[in-house]
Amino acid sequence: MPGLIVKLKNLLVKGLKLPIKLVAVFLKFMLWLIIKLKTWLVKGLEIAVMLVMGLLVIDVVLGVFTRYVLEDQIEWTEELAKILLVWVSMLGASIGFIRKSHLGVDYFFNKLNEKWKIIGEVVIYLFVAFFASVALIYGGSRLVYSAFENKQTTSALVWYWYKIYLVIPICGFFIIIFCIETVLENILLLFKKRHSTVKE
Repeated sequence: MPGLIVKLKNLLVKGLKLPIKLVAVFLKFMLWLIIKLKTWLVKGLEIAVMLVMGLLVIDVVLGVFTRYVLEDQIEWTEELAKILLVWVSMLGASIGFIRKSHLGVDYFFNKLNEKWKIIGEVVIYLFVAFFASVALIYGGSRLVYSAFENKQTTSALVWYWYKIYLVIPICGFFIIIFCIETVLENILLLFKKRHSTVKE
């Protein structure tokens, strides 16, 4: 019985060799494309976070100066600080996720062998991509659309809320791009491991 299973496996692998190679080439091309896109996008994202953080520091210093030195705080500084803090937090969370510097409990994950670590990472990043799609992209887009329809504005700056809420789907977009890249890298790793075991 085990000999029959080995023969069937070899037959299946030989029969699927060409399509598997085509899939591997396609995945490599997609990974290359995503890495190029991600590199360009991450640089833009990092510059945006630095600019927003700089504006936040200037705004807070201005608010403190006008409140304690001039004893008449500019009314929009507090509102602007809250908005900029939300943008810095969301965009910073995207950068943290891309650099893999977010919190994670990996005690049990590190106990797995290499193959199951790869499979586990694929499953985890698929869940993260699903969450980002539903909560950040879909939910964020609904929030933006709702605020756009209602023409809601902030009280001091009189800015439209939909422009402020745009950071939510933007954050989701970056997280999904990184999830796709990681999933493709891990699938290619599985292909390489499978190919090397078949050769042996």
